[in-house]
Amino acid sequence: QVQLLESGGGLVQPGGSLRLSCAASGSIFSVYEMAWYRQAPGKQRELVAVITSSGSTNYADSVKGRFTISRDNANNMVYLQMDSLKPEDTAVYYCNARLARYFWGQGTQVTVSS
Repeated sequence: QVQLLESGGGLVQPGGSLRLSCAASGSIFSVYEMAWYRQAPGKQRELVAVITSSGSTNYADSVKGRFTISRDNANNMVYLQMDSLKPEDTAVYYCNARLARYFWGQGTQVTVSS
């Protein structure tokens, strides 16, 4: 069992940056593959970025070169650095942990608007 708590969302202007954090507790964090998803109003939840237990990463085409996922296994944390933000990045962002099953955080709102 894993509990996830996201933080760091907010309102930012286009071209700006935000760093999302996800604190994990309740299990052996380092063995989990971690990911960030997002869901915009009226749209399906979509995968944004994934980082494996060994540190390999993968990104959605829409965020490649702008977003960076990282993890700190010593402190049970995963991060999403978001740069060059666009209005279409506006969504609720969810932290996800996967091993035999998926675990979700409650989400944090990111709004990109001038």
